[in-house]
Amino acid sequence: MTGRSGDSGPLPWERLGSERGPDLRLFQVRHDDVRHPRSGAHLRRLVLETPDWVNVVARTDDGRFVLVRQYRFGAARVTTEVPGGVVDPGEDPRHSAERELREETGYTSSCWSYLGGVLPNPAYQDNVCHHFLADGAARTHCQALDPGEDIVVELVAADEVRRRVRQGEILHSLTITALGHILDLRHGDACEEPQ
Repeated sequence: MTGRSGDSGPLPWERLGSERGPDLRLFQVRHDDVRHPRSGAHLRRLVLETPDWVNVVARTDDGRFVLVRQYRFGAARVTTEVPGGVVDPGEDPRHSAERELREETGYTSSCWSYLGGVLPNPAYQDNVCHHFLADGAARTHCQALDPGEDIVVELVAADEVRRRVRQGEILHSLTITALGHILDLRHGDACEEPQ
């Protein structure tokens, strides 16, 4: 599918102004007044200002992955995820990743790699989720959970992680994105070209 004739692609929208909405603790609502780049129409768009997040793919020396299970209120179910959390104001994402891994699991690592960032939902959120790999992770501390957390840690072999993703047992999109930097998570063989 192609765009309009002679199009070079979508154009940026000019922000004409903003109005603050309610502070929802995890999100600060903002309403932007914008101008459509082609028609010139003025529109109002919702943006949720959100702190950046981190996710940590932690792998032990024997190749097992450190996963966490916790109840998620939005989905109303227990989910399996990689450790992660919010980047505190002024905090470096790498420091956040180290902190979240240690607090949620008791694991630490001296071998860190940045895997890249993703936009969790660019339609209305303004944040980035930073993915890190912590290789050679080992349990060096006790968990230090927040009062609102109840997290169970498990060590899972790579083949079992792949199976859980393929079977829909791991559904958290940001966890799957982070794991996808390290593991081949494709379902079966590559698709054949249509005939």
